[in-house]
Amino acid sequence: MKILLTLCIGLFSFLYVQSQENHITWSASYKSISSSEGEITIKAVIEKGWHTYSQQANNAVPFPTLISYKESTQYQLVGKTEEKNSHEEFDEVLKAKLLVFSNKAEFKQKVKLNTKSPQTIFLKVEYILCDNKKCLPPTTIDLEVKTQ
Repeated sequence: MKILLTLCIGLFSFLYVQSQENHITWSASYKSISSSEGEITIKAVIEKGWHTYSQQANNAVPFPTLISYKESTQYQLVGKTEEKNSHEEFDEVLKAKLLVFSNKAEFKQKVKLNTKSPQTIFLKVEYILCDNKKCLPPTTIDLEVKTQ
C-alpha cells in the first residue's frame, strides 16, 4: 500500500511540475487609430528552443494558434487577426514543414468602437508550445485591453 501511495504521489508531482512549464509570455495592448478605431496587438516572447504554431490551419499542425474575442455590442472586429514573424520550419516532432513562431510572435486585430466611452476588450489565446522533442498540452490564456 505504501508503494502504491508513493507511486501516486510521485506521478501527481511529476504531472504538476510538467503543467507548470512556462516557456512563453503573452501580453496585449491597444493603440487608438482614430476616435472610433483602434488596433489590438498581442505579443508573445518565446524561450529559446521552443516554438508555437501559426494561426493557419494545416493537416500536420495538431493545434494552430487561435485568438478569440468576447462578443460585445461596444465594438466590432475589422477583418481577421493578422500575424507577424511566423516562418516556415521543419518540425522534428511532427516531421513536416510548418509555419511557426520562434523567439517572438505578434498578432494584430483592428477594431471599430461603437461607443466613445472607455471599455475593456477580453480575448483568449489558445496555443500549443513545442521544442524539438515534445509538445506541451494545449493552453488557453485570457488577456484584456483597455481602449483608453
